[in-house]
Amino acid sequence: MKTARAAWRRLEPVHAMIYFAPEARRRYADLGLTGRAGYFTSRSAAFGPASAELIISTFYNFNPDFVRQAVDGAWDTTTPQHVLDARHTAAGEALRRAGVHEVPGLDDILVLTRRAAEAACDHGHGRPLFAAHAALPWPEDPVLQLWHYQTLLREFRGDGHVAILLSEGVGGLEALVLHAATGEVPVGFLKASRAWPEEEWADTEERLRKRGLLDGDSLSTEGVRLRQHIEDRTDHLALPAYAALGDADCERLADLARPFGRAVVQAGLLKPG
Repeated sequence: MKTARAAWRRLEPVHAMIYFAPEARRRYADLGLTGRAGYFTSRSAAFGPASAELIISTFYNFNPDFVRQAVDGAWDTTTPQHVLDARHTAAGEALRRAGVHEVPGLDDILVLTRRAAEAACDHGHGRPLFAAHAALPWPEDPVLQLWHYQTLLREFRGDGHVAILLSEGVGGLEALVLHAATGEVPVGFLKASRAWPEEEWADTEERLRKRGLLDGDSLSTEGVRLRQHIEDRTDHLALPAYAALGDADCERLADLARPFGRAVVQAGLLKPG
């Protein structure tokens, strides 16, 4: 399970950069999508013209009012197919700028990530974001293939993560506050990107303190236990994709993934714009 997590985490920058790369913002702006409309519509476009309520449900931890405002009128401006095309074009441009196509082992990592993504397709029930993206045409360009396969593995894992949060009674804002309390991600970034009002954030912190999950601004012992349980269960639900590789190939994928993720990070593609 640790090897599977390492394989996903090391390669995750290849997918995640699409949320920060200036190439994406420019392509969305060309379609008339400004602010966060590009993010919400591009990630949900696989559903078709997704409503704000569908985005709120599947993305899970964004302030609903923020989502509604961001996507209001978006599908009057453009179409899901145009947004998907813009997203794919931007992904290819950004990853080539990072030199991903020149990293040794591209052919090998494509074989492994495709096998994992194909295995995930046999376990798509209850995973709406994954299933919607898996139903899209799979690219022929090698760079976009890598991005698409990792996108599928990311959404496969993410849908499972939401399921665990629901089963543990952890709401979207509660999940954010618990994440912030780990210190792994700056609290300012989480507050700005998810746009919850300060009062609601503070009320949620107090509620989690009463549940014994926070000690001041940090996780309590029980909070650490719950967070670890959620991560462990998320890892377990993501295993069907990686188990298809077997131990040796999963370890090989984890080894191959490192320079690809590093190339994205070193190119500055994960820096908020």
